[in-house]
Amino acid sequence: MKRIFSYLTASLIIGLIFITCKPGEEIDQSLVFKYNQPNIVTSLDPAFAKSQNNMWVMNHVYNTLVTLDDSLKVIPGLAKSWNISEDGKTYTFHLRTDVFFHKDSCFKTVTKTRKLTAEDVSYSFSRLIDNSVNSPGSWIFKEKVTGAEAFQALDDSTFRIELASPFVPTMGMLTMQYCSIVPKEAVDFYGKDIRLRMVGTGPYKQKRWIENQNLFLEINEDYFDKSYFSSHPPRYIKTSFIPDKQIAVLELLKGNLDLVSGLESSFANELLDTEGKLRADKADKIVYVRTPFLNTEYIGINQKLAKEHPALQHKKFRQALNWALDRKLMLESLRNGVGQSATAGFTPKGLPSFDDTETPGYHYDVEKARDLIKEVGLDLTKIPPIVINTNAEYMDLATFVARQWEVIGVKTTIELMDTGILREGMRNSKLLTFRASWIADYPDAESYFTVFYSKNPAPPNYTNFSNAQFDRIYELAIKETDDEKRYELYHQLERILIDEAPVIFLFYDESSIFHSVKLKGYTNNGLNMLNLWSLYKVEE
Repeated sequence: MKRIFSYLTASLIIGLIFITCKPGEEIDQSLVFKYNQPNIVTSLDPAFAKSQNNMWVMNHVYNTLVTLDDSLKVIPGLAKSWNISEDGKTYTFHLRTDVFFHKDSCFKTVTKTRKLTAEDVSYSFSRLIDNSVNSPGSWIFKEKVTGAEAFQALDDSTFRIELASPFVPTMGMLTMQYCSIVPKEAVDFYGKDIRLRMVGTGPYKQKRWIENQNLFLEINEDYFDKSYFSSHPPRYIKTSFIPDKQIAVLELLKGNLDLVSGLESSFANELLDTEGKLRADKADKIVYVRTPFLNTEYIGINQKLAKEHPALQHKKFRQALNWALDRKLMLESLRNGVGQSATAGFTPKGLPSFDDTETPGYHYDVEKARDLIKEVGLDLTKIPPIVINTNAEYMDLATFVARQWEVIGVKTTIELMDTGILREGMRNSKLLTFRASWIADYPDAESYFTVFYSKNPAPPNYTNFSNAQFDRIYELAIKETDDEKRYELYHQLERILIDEAPVIFLFYDESSIFHSVKLKGYTNNGLNMLNLWSLYKVEE
């Protein structure tokens, strides 16, 4: 508690420094939007926007060629229009000519800025696949382009991508924060410190970053899309990094925060009733917004390491672990019913190709689980325990799973790890089993199936899954322009994953947003991406 008190005291002092423009003069707090991210921002470089805590920041400060509206439809961004060749391999983008980078010392001009050109797009994409940068987002262009020569600036306002072969989800892929456009001058000027400094074209610009504590942004009055200001969005953004979500909610209730995202079972009952609705005694201070979220929670099984495990090497044993889980009870007891049981494979509800009648997955059936274990012919008393590697946030979920598996005689232990160490272990393929989640990078099921394509490294293929039939169908699907035919191929892929069971399917997530009653105009989408243009605050 002493550590928490010190953290909050430091945050308050920093916040007071931020909101003071001149001695004795304070900013109107109705102009400041304050939200919390439980996980710290690890880098301000969009080439490393690998998790949502980083993505939210990039979404405020940078732009991409195209973006998504609240219905997840691709709409213009830096590109005002585009053309796709008949063979599906050439994408030509026509850029806006009124876009300028944020003013910064990296630009050796009187104005400290310059206009964005197609060369900036070419540079940003080439940098993303540069081995020396080692971006975790390089996989999005892997096998899709032959190299940096695929990115061409035809003139100042015309940019072209030449794909090695057709890839239908390309437009959705280009909305990812990895594809944010950065100026070469900033990378050259700041060098390794580019992770500390954002120079973008977006509606907000960096004011101050106190690493691991607070990030402060202010509105970019020179933003090219003047309609952004029509709803009077917040002039300032203050992002806090309070790791304990319960403490963050207390700060929200006290009025020190405007919004927090996420729900933790340890305090879910304090906010929600058994039906997943906001408790009446909180309704005068906060609003609860619950929407479908394109995120699948799962326990991954590293298939390379599983080959050496006496039980996990057997497909039927992995299937048994899936049948042994009561997902409905899990959601009711740990999350007050928030979320949906993952009973139709890996891709969640909310995607246009989702069809649980075409991809029937696992339900709760203990006897079926026991029968499968008998078919494998293992003496469970002689196999080592299944170790679930997880972080503190999901300790209760791992405990629930462990208890359910023990019902069918499977010994299970839990290894608690720091989030960073857990992710590093997943990336380096050092963990046999691990609790993980996969958030859609763009609203197409391909974003989920790429997780199991054998030619992809970790990330995204953390399970090291390799199946020749899966790869063949995947390669057909990404070239198929007919939606109905592509969705059928997607269903075939899903059925392979359900059968092979390289993961334990847990649940399809729903976003839980709690915000102050003073905050108006909040909207959400299936990617749970925070957009501020419609937000404003009122005094009640």
